[in-house]
Amino acid sequence: MNMRVIKKKVTLFFLVVLSLVIVIGCNSSADDDLEDIDVPEDQASDLEGEEDLEDGEQGLATETVARRLYLLSKEGVVVPHTIELPKLDSNEVAAQAVEYLVEGGPISNLLPSGFEAVLPAGTEVIDMNLEEDGTLVVNFTEEFNEYDGSKEQQIIQAMTYTLTEFDSVERVKLWVNGFEQNTMPVNGTPIRDGVSRANGINILDSDAVDLINSEAVTIYYPAQYGETIYYVPVTQHIESEDLNYGIVEALLSGPTYESKLLHVFNPNIELIDVNVSSDGVVMVEFTEEILADVNEAYIADEVIETLVLTLTDQPDISGVAITVENIEQIFNEHGVPYSEPVTRESFVPTGSF
Repeated sequence: MNMRVIKKKVTLFFLVVLSLVIVIGCNSSADDDLEDIDVPEDQASDLEGEEDLEDGEQGLATETVARRLYLLSKEGVVVPHTIELPKLDSNEVAAQAVEYLVEGGPISNLLPSGFEAVLPAGTEVIDMNLEEDGTLVVNFTEEFNEYDGSKEQQIIQAMTYTLTEFDSVERVKLWVNGFEQNTMPVNGTPIRDGVSRANGINILDSDAVDLINSEAVTIYYPAQYGETIYYVPVTQHIESEDLNYGIVEALLSGPTYESKLLHVFNPNIELIDVNVSSDGVVMVEFTEEILADVNEAYIADEVIETLVLTLTDQPDISGVAITVENIEQIFNEHGVPYSEPVTRESFVPTGSF
């Protein structure tokens, strides 16, 4: 072989080897340098901040509790709504509930469509005092006096029913700016002795009712706004030797207070019997017309909730057990059997103060 060719090949070989050594050495040095380089402090804090932010977001998640607040519908009736409020210490919950009744207050972003808060904008609670007899004295700022007089009764009812959701509150007395109010500031409704649920809500006025021989009860009728079903409490007088029987009969007859309230009972239903057990469960038996579907043996949710809310509003009733003539087992709309009495807690959060 020509020596000149051999020399060229040897030279080329050494050049290739030298290149490989240089590349490997550079890569090794780069890896070592990458491991040794410290992250700049501002970038390091940014990375740590991302972890802290995740932890912080979890820590900032506010614990809530369901509260039943009474709001005003566009039809002018007072309606309870269950709303999740931030959980507070027990000595603050009543004041919080009232704050969520103020127009333009924290309720603003939580208001159901078609409803409004009842207390005038800017109203604040100065202080509250719960007396031993269950009377809660609420002291408002002067902004309370600026309400629309046409809503005076609704304001009284919404405030009273919201606060008496708490187990220890029996009645409410009103003060404004440190002065006791014997009458409401605008239209002068007497409130000297305080207001309780005995004063009623969405009161049904009827000249035909014998007020002496009847008893005022709260009956719940469904109503609808858009796709939402809600329940309107109405104070109605019942004339019956058996109060619970009379209440169920009133429900079957349907609402007379407000045309927009719904009648959810089949007009052909017959009430067979009403009995109350020793533990306060009212047992009601109907004919099969109570069922939304006889073959599936289920009862519409609106029918069950109307019955349970109304009957358990009575202080001695703990639950409702419904039976249907000639039907062994009844179900709800989702096919779940009603094997136990239905209690108020199925629909209404409990309150403590």
